[in-house]
Amino acid sequence: MSAFDPRTVLLARHAQHVALIHFPIAVFITAVGFDYAAQWTRKPTLASAAYFNLLVAAVSTVPVVATGLVAWQWALEGQRLKGILLAHLVLGVTATGVIGVSCWIHWRQRACAGALPTYRLLVEAAGVLLVALTGHLGGVLSGVSGS
Repeated sequence: MSAFDPRTVLLARHAQHVALIHFPIAVFITAVGFDYAAQWTRKPTLASAAYFNLLVAAVSTVPVVATGLVAWQWALEGQRLKGILLAHLVLGVTATGVIGVSCWIHWRQRACAGALPTYRLLVEAAGVLLVALTGHLGGVLSGVSGS
């Protein structure tokens, strides 16, 4: 099979997870950037951009987690995880939760028409750190970054 053959990309055992993961990472980091800029400039349009990007990031993590779990079942036949792969799973699920919580904080503020709490910036910063650590471990697992 050729590297440019669509079957190679679509039918590889873990290709979908690897291809999908970059979208929620980029959208979440962009959302956090918009939120910090909104806090600094006090511009509501930036806060709205942050909210909608967080919403897209939260929704797009669902297929990423699903394909990661499917890749685990296919590639490793469901065997017990350990080491870097276990840490990648735990950090990934935790990062997904933090992305969801960040989105919920913004959603709740829009529903109640109140001010955004400043602690959300710490939650979002923790989310970026978790995403970075998870991505690093994923890169190590895939052989992209040093092992």
